[in-house]
Amino acid sequence: MRDAISTQDSISGNARLALDLALTIRHDGHGSVTDDLTDPAGLSAWVRAHPDTVLDAAGFVADEAAVAAVRDLRAAVRALFAHAVRPAEPSPADAARLMPVPDAVRRLNAAAARTPTVPELHWAEDAEPVVRHQAVQGEGELTAALAQAAIAFLAGPDRRRLRACHAPRCVRYFLKEHPRQEWCKPSCGNRARVARHHERHRQNA
Repeated sequence: MRDAISTQDSISGNARLALDLALTIRHDGHGSVTDDLTDPAGLSAWVRAHPDTVLDAAGFVADEAAVAAVRDLRAAVRALFAHAVRPAEPSPADAARLMPVPDAVRRLNAAAARTPTVPELHWAEDAEPVVRHQAVQGEGELTAALAQAAIAFLAGPDRRRLRACHAPRCVRYFLKEHPRQEWCKPSCGNRARVARHHERHRQNA
């Protein structure tokens, strides 16, 4: 799920985490939309691949309540992503069932408030010291961390580069890296060009 943003090394950690959450809804390559967070095993695997989400990501084990909470939060994030890319169209994966923006904002803020954060100093050798805000472990730790990352992204400069990819079958959001970029990755651009070619030939037939 990370291939769509693996080349975007310049984006902030908050933007990357918010995008990765949105990208848990993706095209499976065979004509269907896949959800990576349908059960506790899927969420557990996703959190373990994202060590910045919780204090003990490597040992994280999700339950049904955590799955429901993260899926609810993701719905709010994707609704706000759709709002952010206007006047362009949102991702087709959920364009017909987006929650109202005020509801999405309330859900995001409520999730962010569930767990407080504390500043942690990180200072690697031969690097400048940096402060990261780490969620205090406890109930709501995961959803709070994800919500806070989404809020930071939506309120930051990276939001202006957010786009929905409209290549055939793609349902991804991505950050635009250069003025002429239309698609989240080259394979989507290839599919879009092939589709346009077939459409022109169909109209001229």
